[in-house]
Amino acid sequence: MSMRAAFLLEPTPRLRALVVEDEWPTRNYLVELIEATRLAEVVGAVAGVDEALEVLRASAEPIDVVFVDIDLQGGAGAGGGLDVVRAIAGAPGEPMLVLATAYRQHALEAFDLGVDDYLLKPFGEERVRQSLQRLLERRPIVSAERSSRRVVARRKKSLVFLEPTEIWAFEAADRLTYVHSQHGKFDVDLSLAAIEASFGSAFLRVHRNWLVNVSQVRELDRGGGDTTLFVGLGIGDQSQGIRVPVSRERSQSLRQMLLARAAGLRQK
Repeated sequence: MSMRAAFLLEPTPRLRALVVEDEWPTRNYLVELIEATRLAEVVGAVAGVDEALEVLRASAEPIDVVFVDIDLQGGAGAGGGLDVVRAIAGAPGEPMLVLATAYRQHALEAFDLGVDDYLLKPFGEERVRQSLQRLLERRPIVSAERSSRRVVARRKKSLVFLEPTEIWAFEAADRLTYVHSQHGKFDVDLSLAAIEASFGSAFLRVHRNWLVNVSQVRELDRGGGDTTLFVGLGIGDQSQGIRVPVSRERSQSLRQMLLARAAGLRQK
């Protein structure tokens, strides 16, 4: 097999999408259309402007595209969706924007603000697919070197190579940095700041001395006035993970971020 053929067979990472629509039947329908294309995964579906901005602020991983309706609660009149657009359009690193609406008259203003596409209701799966395909082509390419980078740690006189998915957390203690993983605890020569710079949002700072792998968080405990996370393979099994302290100033935003990326619990 040629190198080009091998490259073409590699799966393209799906877009991470947020849906902002205050009518729940329409919101659910759009979520289903997006997921059906298999070009994107919906990581959040909310009803209003404030909720949308909070999800964008709290998300541990970048959201690639926001599908937003024009007529939203919590906005300035019937143009609530444009409040979301004005808040984030054009800023470096912010998501692409798609207006999904029944209103034609806002198209010119929307494109002037930097909207990437404009879906007129009623729309179907094919139109949503076309939009997502164009957005995939515009998404910045992530460096293969960065995305495949491993962590090298020390085990006595040996070097240990860890995949990011095998890592539970990094800890700074006694002027050293440790990596906690499913294979054990090892020394690393990097500071927590250097690890953040290398791996971005995959590892989240929850305490001045701790970075956690967000995808490995299994439990959030707020008993006794303190907040802790259990990070690892199991839930509460100390042989399958570790318990990590969360600083008080980070506990509320962390909880909101974790809930925004999950379903099943009513948010108060």
